[in-house]
Amino acid sequence: MKKNQRKKPALRLLSPVLAALILVLAATALISCQTAPKKKPADVFTVHWDSPRFQIGEVEVQVNTVLGLSGKLKKLTVPVFYFPQEDAVVLRFRPEFTTYQQCWSGRGRLDFIEALNKYNEDYDARVLEERNRKSSRKYGLVQGYLIWQQFQYTIRARGTMNMELGYAFKDRAPYFQVNMLSAEYIDEISRDSNRTSPVLPMFYTRAQAADLAALFNREYLDDLTRSGTIPNVRTDMDDDY
Repeated sequence: MKKNQRKKPALRLLSPVLAALILVLAATALISCQTAPKKKPADVFTVHWDSPRFQIGEVEVQVNTVLGLSGKLKKLTVPVFYFPQEDAVVLRFRPEFTTYQQCWSGRGRLDFIEALNKYNEDYDARVLEERNRKSSRKYGLVQGYLIWQQFQYTIRARGTMNMELGYAFKDRAPYFQVNMLSAEYIDEISRDSNRTSPVLPMFYTRAQAADLAALFNREYLDDLTRSGTIPNVRTDMDDDY
């Protein structure tokens, strides 16, 4: 009985000490959480439809005909726009029944130019392989942004998408290829409005790709913006549906 009586004072003293220690640790943890730097979400490239934009030129490109019948290609003349606020270059085209706004970021444009340089080197060295299954993505993958719409009063879908940079042969002739992968649009209100864009390969001759690379050039875009020499000003891209 005496032994048990001696332990009680020790237990009584220990409890306040533990309580104080727990309070100190909790306060320290709370201060650490408040002072620790918050992680910023990774920047995601997007383009706002209503942002100021102007046309900077146009390029030609080939796409597959409907269902890619007989491997025939259809040539398109594509107007190219610049969105200064987002530093985005946007290609607008309507191959069949859908209008696409293919948006390129500054990083994506640099990757396009680098990929085209590698393609030209391979072309000159005659090392392009017609039956190489990986040729469509040989020069890398870039992230872009897509806005697409079938008709003027239907849903204007939008979403992040990736583009494979490589090459392909059509009628035994090589083309620099931009393979636009699918984009997903999820409507917050109605699932019936969700959309998925189709995969769309685009084929450029070397001259056509060089024309697009010139419009992607950083100095060219900066000179246009600084000098105010803006060609073919457009404020509405919906008027030619």
